[in-house]
Amino acid sequence: MATFFLILIYLAFISLGLPDSLLGVAWPAMQPEFGARLDTAGVLFMVIAGGTIISSLSSGIIIGKLGTGKVTFISVLMTAAALLGFSYAPSLFWLVICAIPLGLGAGSVDAALNNYVATHYKAHHMSWLHCFWGVGATLGPIIMAQFISDQNAWRSGYFAIAGIQFALVIILFFSLPLWNKVGNRSNNVSNEAMDDTNTHVNESVKNTRPLKIKGVKLALIAFLFYCGVEATMGLWGSSFLVNVKQLPVEVAARWVSLYYGGITVGRLITGFVTLKVNNKILIRGGQMIALAGALCLLLPLAPVFSLVGFILVGLGLAPIFPSMLHETPARFGKEHSQTIMGYQMAFAYTGATFLPPLFGFIASHSTIKLFPLVIVIFVIAMLFGSEKLNQFLRKKPLSNVKSSVS
Repeated sequence: MATFFLILIYLAFISLGLPDSLLGVAWPAMQPEFGARLDTAGVLFMVIAGGTIISSLSSGIIIGKLGTGKVTFISVLMTAAALLGFSYAPSLFWLVICAIPLGLGAGSVDAALNNYVATHYKAHHMSWLHCFWGVGATLGPIIMAQFISDQNAWRSGYFAIAGIQFALVIILFFSLPLWNKVGNRSNNVSNEAMDDTNTHVNESVKNTRPLKIKGVKLALIAFLFYCGVEATMGLWGSSFLVNVKQLPVEVAARWVSLYYGGITVGRLITGFVTLKVNNKILIRGGQMIALAGALCLLLPLAPVFSLVGFILVGLGLAPIFPSMLHETPARFGKEHSQTIMGYQMAFAYTGATFLPPLFGFIASHSTIKLFPLVIVIFVIAMLFGSEKLNQFLRKKPLSNVKSSVS
């Protein structure tokens, strides 16, 4: 049974990654058809990201009422319908409308499945789970590019990926009875002999605000700046290589792809490493490797060291995100983990949404040469939040609700 659910969750994470990079790939073909400005894609991206942040913040309440299985089913159904809407959208207005359920669906399923795996499976599964997200994020552009190369048919690309999502919706629908038996254990402290205790715990959880739990704010800082690093590297890395290191555009694109390759392959490898090394060491080690890579970009070295820097940052980032997610129940208790997971995902999306544009604004009023310095600052901020949290947990273990709430 556990293996079946793991396969189902892996498939869900592939589907979660499929739409993530579609807009950027399809927009050059979509823009002239709608007569839109280049920066309109940014508006759509912000709508999607806004929906994701909102659904992540509310995921604890929603999952508590519906359960992990139903939330996963409804969320994937929403994303499938949104992608189908994109394929038929007659105007920009309808693209914006369809972007709303696309974002709302992504946030809830992300938080739900991350918490389920963190609660029920060992650390290596979390790393491989996010590796499968990378598989989806890689397949999406490949599928879209195939359709765009054939008579610029971006609508057919969205339709095909919507079809893949609907196929998963059907699988999730027929698996709902099994989710009801097994998949919602993370939302219930399941032991009939402890009904009175559970009532007390659930009431305490209901009355506890996540930001009041000691250590949560430090964890949120780490998530904010982790995604700030990851997204800023991906968005502005090529511009830095072209404008500062004087590399050709196609070479810069390949170097940035190696950065993403470092994240994906790194997470695959991390899954095996977790069998011998705990999450805390993996998080700290990944942050130090990422910092070393950022320093390679910052120092006035030959361009080849920039390639080394990009790969090192990718490899360093690989274990951090899944390991921090997997540590959530251990850090704050299973009774709080679902709600806190939603907050962590919301802050992660906030970092990915707002920190890269913030740097873009700074660079446009100064210089893109600040890129390595900003990456170093973001990594140090992430390291600060993580290490301060470790220091707090060493001093005061969060053994119960009372000791963790200020």
